[in-house]
Amino acid sequence: MSESFDAIIVGGGLAGLTCARYLCDNGVTCRLLEASDDIGGRVRTDQVDGFLLDRGFQVFLTAYPEARDILDYEKLELRQFEPGALVRMRGEFQRLSDPWRRPRHLLATALSPVATLADKMRIARFRKHTTRGEVEDILTRPQQRTIELLYGRGFSSAVVEQFFRPFLGGVFLDAKLETSSRMCEFVFRMFALGDATLPAAGMAEIPRQLANQLPTGVVSAASPVDSVEGLTVILRSGERLTGRAVVIATEAPAAQELIGGRFNTSGRSVCNLYFATDEPPILEPILVLNGDGTGPINNLCVPSEVSSAYAPPGQSLISVTVLGAHEDQQRLVEQVRDQLNDWFGLIATTWRHLRTYAIRYALPSQSPFSLEPMEKPTAFRDGLFVCGDHGDTGSINGAMASGRRAAEAVLHTLGDS
Repeated sequence: MSESFDAIIVGGGLAGLTCARYLCDNGVTCRLLEASDDIGGRVRTDQVDGFLLDRGFQVFLTAYPEARDILDYEKLELRQFEPGALVRMRGEFQRLSDPWRRPRHLLATALSPVATLADKMRIARFRKHTTRGEVEDILTRPQQRTIELLYGRGFSSAVVEQFFRPFLGGVFLDAKLETSSRMCEFVFRMFALGDATLPAAGMAEIPRQLANQLPTGVVSAASPVDSVEGLTVILRSGERLTGRAVVIATEAPAAQELIGGRFNTSGRSVCNLYFATDEPPILEPILVLNGDGTGPINNLCVPSEVSSAYAPPGQSLISVTVLGAHEDQQRLVEQVRDQLNDWFGLIATTWRHLRTYAIRYALPSQSPFSLEPMEKPTAFRDGLFVCGDHGDTGSINGAMASGRRAAEAVLHTLGDS
């Protein structure tokens, strides 16, 4: 027995949910199939012992243009990070704030040893450069590696190593900063024009809001797809669904496995470790960067200082990001603990390890070569479409943009037929 729909969407991450939202808003009958037990893809939040653990440290940037069009920020109850960062260097934490957002920290920022006065002036000029014009201007500029862009703009090796490498490396999951300069400028613009936030109840509130906007019965979780034959989707259960259009909204490796083609399947890996403690080591909602470049930790924060819902009353949640893949997770926990002891003292030995997320494919690789063009076509072959952050910027905004463009292509095809 086979059911028929106008469109079948394979993948319940942000791209698939966005695509479904636009199609349903235009009267298209859809079925969205998600292999795992819940929607969200890589944007998921687990509840563990009363703590909210996002699967991989992520932030939501309010300046994302696609998100502004489709999400209700007020209902997400967004909680802000403090603009700037604390940088761990030479045994101390040094503040580097955004003086446009936090003028009260202007003197501390001016005197901060993280960057020279000349570097701070270059940051101001870079901010002006990335915020003028439209986003589309950035996404069509000539490309080079981020590390080449930074040195090309005159930044010193000190500020590159102490600030840009841990900050942008944490955003791109790319310690070598080989990511395209387009992504660097796009991200810098987003941080400059909006706030870095967390939804009060965890990052999963973003896909949950999108799913709640869909008609009842559209989303089918725990429905892994075995194969796609023409415009027929065959589930692992043996059920067959036929559509006038089929959209593959999975990660690039899964898309290639399902329908073939030549996708950019290389990705970035990350490990995210969570610890619980009675007293927070940092008493503000700010990102902490490893400016020394030694040890496994790239960055950490205390999510419960951003939103109190992340931890039970009287407790705090610490999130630690380690770039790359690490097979021996127990050894990684020990190495991270050693570094936490160095940073915060022996009190860190009492912190309770809650969980480690080892995410093999956390972001698509975003080298200059792989981002040409930035907005990749969503039409794959007759009636078959592809979307995901691998087809745009590797970001929440990119996933949503690709999902919207896929929906527009499907509507055009259905209208022609």
